[in-house]
Amino acid sequence: MQLADSDLLRTEGFVDGRWCPADDRSEVAVVNAASREAFATVPRMGPAETTRAIAAAAAAFPVWKRLLAHERGHVLRRWSELVREAADDLARLITAEGGKPLAEARGEVTYAAGFLEWFAEEARRAYGEIIPPHQTDKRLLVLQQPVGVAAAITPWNFPAAMIVRKAAAALAAGCTMVVKPAPQTPLTALALAALAERAGLPAGVLNVVTTDAATSPAIGETFCRSRSVRALSFTGSTAVGTLLAAQAAATVKKVSLELGGNAPFVVFADADLDAAVEGAIAAKFRNAGQTCVCANRFYVEAPLADAFARQLAERVGGLQVGSGDTDGVTVGPLIDERGLAKVERHVADAEARGGTLLLGGHRHPLGGTFFAPTVIAGATSEMLIAQEETFGPVAAVFPFQDEAEAVTLANATDAGLASYCYTRDLSRAFRVAEAFDYGMVGINTGMLSTPVAPFGGVKASGLGREGGRHGMEEYQELKYVCLHLDDDVGASAARSR
Repeated sequence: MQLADSDLLRTEGFVDGRWCPADDRSEVAVVNAASREAFATVPRMGPAETTRAIAAAAAAFPVWKRLLAHERGHVLRRWSELVREAADDLARLITAEGGKPLAEARGEVTYAAGFLEWFAEEARRAYGEIIPPHQTDKRLLVLQQPVGVAAAITPWNFPAAMIVRKAAAALAAGCTMVVKPAPQTPLTALALAALAERAGLPAGVLNVVTTDAATSPAIGETFCRSRSVRALSFTGSTAVGTLLAAQAAATVKKVSLELGGNAPFVVFADADLDAAVEGAIAAKFRNAGQTCVCANRFYVEAPLADAFARQLAERVGGLQVGSGDTDGVTVGPLIDERGLAKVERHVADAEARGGTLLLGGHRHPLGGTFFAPTVIAGATSEMLIAQEETFGPVAAVFPFQDEAEAVTLANATDAGLASYCYTRDLSRAFRVAEAFDYGMVGINTGMLSTPVAPFGGVKASGLGREGGRHGMEEYQELKYVCLHLDDDVGASAARSR
């Protein structure tokens, strides 16, 4: 792994400001997503190391929370500057571990830096309230205070952005944090920790524990059972999120969950066809379809359905598949064999149930975990691809007859993260946005994520929000103060007259 700054290739965990191995010196291999070859190792840490990281965060919390908001913001801003300066190296790590093309990886780094910049400023805006009193001798105040130690469990598909989106908000609020990155992508997390250390983050404020897939549940349970951890943030599958929420209930901690999606992409007959196809490419094939806000079901009004499917297949046919570090590549590999098998199963089921394969539908000749970008026409609600999140480069087009049917089909899932709609009718745009049972709606755009707006879902897609002014609320508690005055001001004034 050749980096311009070789110091960013860290292969030890980061606990209490020190780089350290696992207690038993065991390690886990980091595999290149494209070649499937191991190119680094990191510690296989477990509950003992995690408990020490929590203790370090708890010890650092009293000092960190007492810093003035602009002092915490200064560190976050410096961290963001260092992230931008190291963008090329971070992108190379992201591409090697996760497989996404370098251009997308660089975009992720920019996105991550944006959260650091945003929350550096939001630290100053943790406003409280003064409530009109119920009695003349009382004054009522509400304070926003940091909840304490926070824990974060992050996924592999955005290994920089998902960590920073959580850590920036927590640290801005005055919390300290322990992060467990995904086993597939630990090197990006460790590089970010190295940059945070350079930015002046005190020891114990941010800790990173690495491990393998087998030990990850034990670390998650350690977070949940710890009474020192007062907030848990998780991005991942609904099944794991449900388990963590149940475990965290025993210690009554704040839990924020960004879970699975099954995003509908609705195109009405009055839409700009070219714009809708371009939006579909952005919403479906970014990171080879492995994003939580990825469009999964393309509902197209019947008069436009065939033309949309044909034009989409033509555009998708021009996407270049390959290793993310190769110039011109727009679709990288799937993360592992398990993900590849799920995509194959969904395509086979769609064909068996009458779907028309317009493009792809098979493993790519490159081998490994590469899958050919795929477009399927004539999809129906009985197919697995309608009922489950595919998480791969497969676009299935479902025709519909009218607006009411489109909304019904779009909402016919337990998921409720992202949704998309293309129409030139402004009234319809508002009706659909309000009718969609989703936490986020993109109207005439396939890209809706930004640090300045709240990100999150409803129903089985999770709890809480990240980003925007709401992101810090996941790491804050309200404290109500009722102040009794020594004398009734009004009565005192009356006596003086």
